[in-house]
Amino acid sequence: MDFKAVLHVLGAMLIFIGGSLTFPIAVSLYYGDGDLYPFVTSLVIIIISGFAFWWFTPADRELRSREGFAVVSFGWLALAAFGALPFVLSSASLSYTDAFFETMSGFTTTGATILTDVESLPHGLLFWRSFTHWLGGMGIILLSLAILPMLGVGGMQLFKAEVPGPSVDKIQPRIQDTAKILWGVYVMLSIVESTLLWFGGMTVFDALCHTFGTMATGGFSTKNAGIMHFQSAYIEYVIAFFMLLAGANFALHYRFLQRKATAYQKNTEFRSYIGIILSVTLFLMVITHIQNFYDYSEAFRKGLFQVVSLMTTTGFHSADYELWSTPAQFLLVMLMFIGGCAGSTGGGIKVVRIVLIFKHLAAQLKRLVHPHAVIPVRLNNKSVSREAITDILGFLLVYMLLFAISSFVMTLMGLDLISSVSTVISTLGNIGPGIGTIGPTENFAHIPAAGKWFLSFLMLAGRLEIFTVLIIFNRHFWIR
Repeated sequence: MDFKAVLHVLGAMLIFIGGSLTFPIAVSLYYGDGDLYPFVTSLVIIIISGFAFWWFTPADRELRSREGFAVVSFGWLALAAFGALPFVLSSASLSYTDAFFETMSGFTTTGATILTDVESLPHGLLFWRSFTHWLGGMGIILLSLAILPMLGVGGMQLFKAEVPGPSVDKIQPRIQDTAKILWGVYVMLSIVESTLLWFGGMTVFDALCHTFGTMATGGFSTKNAGIMHFQSAYIEYVIAFFMLLAGANFALHYRFLQRKATAYQKNTEFRSYIGIILSVTLFLMVITHIQNFYDYSEAFRKGLFQVVSLMTTTGFHSADYELWSTPAQFLLVMLMFIGGCAGSTGGGIKVVRIVLIFKHLAAQLKRLVHPHAVIPVRLNNKSVSREAITDILGFLLVYMLLFAISSFVMTLMGLDLISSVSTVISTLGNIGPGIGTIGPTENFAHIPAAGKWFLSFLMLAGRLEIFTVLIIFNRHFWIR
C-alpha cells in the first residue's frame, strides 16, 4: 500500500470539500441566522488539514487498484468526519456521534436523520445538510475526477471502486470525460427540477434543498413533515418524476439527450424498473382506495410517490404508509431491497442484478430438462458471462448475510425485531425511513450511540456496494 499516494489524494479531496463550504457560508450571510462562525471555522480547519496532507506527500505516485479502494473508503470516512464539524460547532450543538451520523447519512444519500425539529435549524446548516446529499449523489470521487486533473492518473481505479455495480459504463474512452458527462447530466436535471419546484410555489431555498435530496436520491427535507408539508399534487408529481430519473442509469439519460430516442426502450433493466414501479403503484392504488384512504386519483398519486421514493432509495414521503395495510407495507419493504438501476444515484441491490438472477434461474430450470443444451443468459441481446453471474450471486449472498448479521446486532442494542430489521434495510440500502420506530414520521434519535456508529458503517458499505469497504478488512489487502 502506497500510503503517501493515498494521503495526497485525500488531501485534495478535503481541500475541495472545504471549498464547498463557501456555498452554505453564502446562504448564511444572506439569511443572517447567526451560523456563519461554525462554517468559517470548519472551512479553515478542513482546508488546513487537506493542504497538510496534500503538500507533504509526493504528487507523482500512480494509483493502483489497491490505492483506489483505500482512497474511496477512507475518503468517504474523512469527508463525513470533517463534514460533521458545522453540526458540532453550530447552535444545534450536536454530539460528535450524532453529527457524524447525520453527515454520513447526507454524503451516502441515505437520508436517515437524528434531528427532531429541522425547521429550527438555521438556513446555512439546512443547506449544508442537503448539499452533502447532492455532492455524494453522483459521487465525490467522480466530481474530483471531473475537475482535478491530478487525479487523472489512476482514475479508472477510483471509478471502479466508487461505481462498483455489475458493469462500469464508460461513456467516453477517457475516464475524466465520462465523469464530466455524468456530472453535466446531473447538474442539468438539477437545474430543471429546482426551476419547476420554484414555479410550483416553493421558495428558491426549499426548491434547491429538495432538488438536492431528489437528484441524489437522498431524502433530507427542510420541513418536519417532509413533502406532506406542501400539500401540493404538482410538487409531488414533479419530485416523483425526477426521483424516477435519478433512480435510472444516467448513461441512458446521456444517450437520450444525444437524440437516441430508443435508449430507454431497448434497455432491459430500465423496462423492468418501470414495470415494477407501475405494477406496485397500481396495486397500492386499489388497496388504499378499498380501505377508504383516498379516492382513485389521490390513491394513484400517493402510491406512485411512495413506490418511486422507496424503490429509488430516496426516502421522501407524502403519506404515512405505516397506516396502510400489511400487504402494502410488505411490498414497500421489498422495493427497499431491490433499489434503483445500476449507474444511478440510488442504492439497494439494483434492478439489473435482480433481472439477471431471475434469468439465471430460468436458464437453470431449462438445463434440468435439456442438460446438454447451451442456454446463455442474455441482457440487452448480449450474453452475460458466467463470471458476471457468479459475481452477482456472490454479492447477493454477502448482502443478505450482512443484512442478517446486522439485524441481529441491532437487536442487541435493545431494538424490537421489526425496528432492528428496518434500521438495517434503511441504512444498508441508503433509504432513510423504514417501518417500526424509524417509520416516515419518526427518526433515528432514539438509537444508542453504538448503534449509530454501526449504522454509519452500514450506510458507507451500502453506498460503496459492500466489497469496496469489506476489502480493507482483508489482511491480504495490506500485504504486498
